[in-house]
Amino acid sequence: MPQNIPTTSADYDSTRIIERPDGYYWHEIDGGREYGPFQTLMDAVADMSASNESLDEVLDDTAEAVREAEELLGVPEWIDPDTG
Repeated sequence: MPQNIPTTSADYDSTRIIERPDGYYWHEIDGGREYGPFQTLMDAVADMSASNESLDEVLDDTAEAVREAEELLGVPEWIDPDTG
């Protein structure tokens, strides 16, 4: 029975999946934390996808919080490029 190996998008060029005797692990190439073990390659890819989506949500929430804080402090949205 052939194993269906998932394809990944360019979004995952900064991560790697490693197969070890106790399962599959994934980690970021730039020295990030290692996640796993996962029983299947599909489980590791699914977790990697979920992690990427949750990071995007955190970044969006952080950007929104910064915008709200700037608004409360009276910082204008537009900044003159000549005077800063």
